[in-house]
Amino acid sequence: MDPYYKPEHLPHFGDIGQGAPDLGRKFFDYYGAVFAQGALSEREKALIALAVAHTVQCAYCIDAWSTGALEKGADLEQMTEAIHVATAIRGGASLVHGMQMLEHVKKLGM
Repeated sequence: MDPYYKPEHLPHFGDIGQGAPDLGRKFFDYYGAVFAQGALSEREKALIALAVAHTVQCAYCIDAWSTGALEKGADLEQMTEAIHVATAIRGGASLVHGMQMLEHVKKLGM
């Protein structure tokens, strides 16, 4: 069975603009500006991107930002900690929605 996710697609991400070159160029210009040094360092932005990649479960992004974080000077401990931060936020978001369940159950008198 041919896998849906193919790592060899990642190096060709820039080709995605073929069907709409102007939009592709605008996206990649924006993308480049977002990840440039600013109030946050490029390393900090790469760690954020790695954490978000795990949260949205994008296999391509995980590969790209694992590499990117290393290239920007992050180490395995920092990368793992960033993933745990994302996991805590995602888990907390799930749990806080439990308030909806509690409120509903209370209204039903159970």
